[in-house]
Amino acid sequence: MPRNTLKNTFKIAICYPPIQSDKGVPLLTQNRQFQYFNSPTYVYPMVPAYAASLAKSKGYDVLWMDGIAEKKIYEDWMSQLVKEKPDLVMLETKAPVVKIHWKIVKDIKKRIPKTIVVMVGDHVTFLPIETLERCPVDYIIAGGDYDFLLSDLLDSITKGKVLVGGVWGRAENKNVKLGELVTYHDKYWCSGPVEIKHDLDILPFVDRDLTKWQLYAYENGNYKYKPGTYMYSGRDCWWGKCTFCVWDNTLYPLGTYRRFTPERLFEEVKHVVDNYGIKEIFDDAGTFYVGPFLKKFCELMIDSGYNKKVVYSCNMRINALSKEYYDLMKRANFRFILYGLESGNQETLDRLEKGLKVKEIEPCLKVAKEAGLEPHITVMLGYPWESEQMAKNTIELAKSLFKKGYVDTMQATIVIPYPGSHLYKEGLDNGWFVVDPRDYEKFDMRGPVMKTPFPEERLLELTQELYSSFFTPRYLLRKTLSIRSFKDVKFMAYSAEKLLGHLFDFDKSTKSKKDWNGIVKVFWKNLFPPKKEK
Repeated sequence: MPRNTLKNTFKIAICYPPIQSDKGVPLLTQNRQFQYFNSPTYVYPMVPAYAASLAKSKGYDVLWMDGIAEKKIYEDWMSQLVKEKPDLVMLETKAPVVKIHWKIVKDIKKRIPKTIVVMVGDHVTFLPIETLERCPVDYIIAGGDYDFLLSDLLDSITKGKVLVGGVWGRAENKNVKLGELVTYHDKYWCSGPVEIKHDLDILPFVDRDLTKWQLYAYENGNYKYKPGTYMYSGRDCWWGKCTFCVWDNTLYPLGTYRRFTPERLFEEVKHVVDNYGIKEIFDDAGTFYVGPFLKKFCELMIDSGYNKKVVYSCNMRINALSKEYYDLMKRANFRFILYGLESGNQETLDRLEKGLKVKEIEPCLKVAKEAGLEPHITVMLGYPWESEQMAKNTIELAKSLFKKGYVDTMQATIVIPYPGSHLYKEGLDNGWFVVDPRDYEKFDMRGPVMKTPFPEERLLELTQELYSSFFTPRYLLRKTLSIRSFKDVKFMAYSAEKLLGHLFDFDKSTKSKKDWNGIVKVFWKNLFPPKKEK
């Protein structure tokens, strides 16, 4: 019989258990690439937030327990969970922390045995049986629409509705009703193929009080104006082909991109501005609107006057827009535009299926900058096929973009292919891994997991050099001259703090003994580069 079938009495908890590590703060929420950050960053997890909001709108009692953003220690977080005794707990996981989560699931089941545990995310979507075998999780929801599917699962448990496809469970689980499409896999079942086709416009606005929006409103380098918040114009990327992106290959495969209508998105913008005093929004869809949808959204912002009330920022492809669109975005008060550059080598861009030419990069970024926007680029090093000279090509391109003033900021990372991505399969097929490809905890970006034609120590040095590539006299002068208010000064100071934190993210020394001399040398080299021999 279904447990606790009375409306408003079935309690669920959307959870991020604290993960204590001397590597820093785990960047788990709303993150395509996992990393520990020395300088704390808290990202608003959009799909879990919609999951909580949708479940609450259907009458379920919902708790939001992000122990990471709330800076709790594990025992305090677990004591609260035990006190609340939720009927169901949902955990989002990723490869580098999945083994930690397996232990936490065991702990939850030991302390509150009757609580149903559900896991979601790209790793368990790709390898559901692995997690079912390694911990006593009750259900796994596959795919990226787990906000919809969580409510479907709740309705099956509490109301006896037939369970939709995309949910994995155990043969002994009798508290859901399975349909005709169910398939059995030894001791486990799958409710049927996952269908990623939900209409996003039917979702309620994120309940930002329920999901404790203030936790994510300040400590985030994407915000110049605070309080800020995240939004989600679509799921997830209309390009959807990049071989390194695990979301493109598991949560939102090619052909499943959907978006809110501009009108629906704009209504939620008004909601957060009017009710929460939000000053800046970062839209974290893999790529924001283009074409008529972009035009319509910008017009709504301009015609309503909300372009004078809030700043908007987003992800975008480098070669997606013309000058006319960038000019329109500036009028709509867009500011920070994040681009995935990834490499300065055409061979790499082709192998990653980026759909981008190196020759397009500079002129496209120049147009965005001339429109008055603030371009930010993400770059990766450590591709198995890239020589040290190829890595230096990427660094030189980044330096050139900063020197010419076409880029304002940058994020540098080591390429990490997660299980489920095409690049991970390519690594297995070609014997590229230098670690056991099932040692997931080593996929935390503190070092390479794939072979490179040059030593690991040199790769970390190049990553630090890339991160500091914009620290040149010309760049510093340009940023100083751009100061128009005290807010600009505060943002520059905050950005400098984040930069130092990221440099130490790639520091080989321990947390207790950071290599300050090495960091200083990197900055000094950029400020006063050695003269080239004739």
